[in-house]
Amino acid sequence: MTAEPLPPTPDEKDWTWVLQEPCPECGFDSAAIGPADVPGLTRGAVASFAAVLARPDAKARPAPEVWSPLEYGCHVRDVCRVFDARLQLMLTEDDPLFSNWDQDVSALEDRYWAQQPDTVAQQLTVAGERIASAFAAVQDAQWTRSGRRSNGSIFTVDSLSRYFVHDLVHHVSDVSGVSGVTG
Repeated sequence: MTAEPLPPTPDEKDWTWVLQEPCPECGFDSAAIGPADVPGLTRGAVASFAAVLARPDAKARPAPEVWSPLEYGCHVRDVCRVFDARLQLMLTEDDPLFSNWDQDVSALEDRYWAQQPDTVAQQLTVAGERIASAFAAVQDAQWTRSGRRSNGSIFTVDSLSRYFVHDLVHHVSDVSGVSGVTG
């Protein structure tokens, strides 16, 4: 049985600012991408994670309170699932309110550190392809449909897609140590 690691410091930032300016940590500029870029960037990030999860050190944390590549892979898998559900709500309901999702609670409850890298890579590949295909199928008029988080942040399908892709690209940067990864 894998021992429970120290929990990372909770990330309490509101990352929606990445829709207005480039991320200084990973170099991603959401204003530089359009809807047609989202599926390819998603697939590229997922492929990068599959390669990282195949490394023999995928379970190793670089520091006691920093997620391992495996934990980031679990998070990215779950981001794909959560955002796919949000996208489907936006496409089928008028201005839906998204359910809250606490990524830190998910990491602990789902024991990210104890999962198997090859299984996570497969699950991430499926979840990533599903959302990449869903974004590829969005029709022109649907990009302006809206949805809301409980904190008041309002997204269109377009801004949700760019916010989502930043999350994936940012975490590829986290596990690769390379800034400015674009997919």
